[in-house]
Amino acid sequence: MKAMVVDDEKDVELLFRQYFRKEMRQNQIEFIFAFSGEEALQSLREMNQPPEIMFILSDINMPGMNGLELLQIVKKEFPDIQVSMITAYSNQYYETAMEYGAEHYFTKPLDFTVLKQQILKG
Repeated sequence: MKAMVVDDEKDVELLFRQYFRKEMRQNQIEFIFAFSGEEALQSLREMNQPPEIMFILSDINMPGMNGLELLQIVKKEFPDIQVSMITAYSNQYYETAMEYGAEHYFTKPLDFTVLKQQILKG
């Protein structure tokens, strides 16, 4: 399964590579990282159609296009991709994210055990 992580903080990539090391080695999951909403959309649009990405995990607060804007566009252009949101701001954006079609809403610090279960169950 291919998943995309969208976050403007580049150290997030290292965290995901550490926590999903076993699953990546066993080819259960492959991550693609984008550091902005714009970069994520560009990557999706450049992939074979439909994109091979099955799951997107996006931060909400990013410079430029925020995660909620990305969520709306992805659900419109790529309705089969599951999108979950990450935020450090508790439930402030929960209702909006769910209204826009988010699958899950995770708060920081991430519980990687729960996150793994959600991603791997597809």
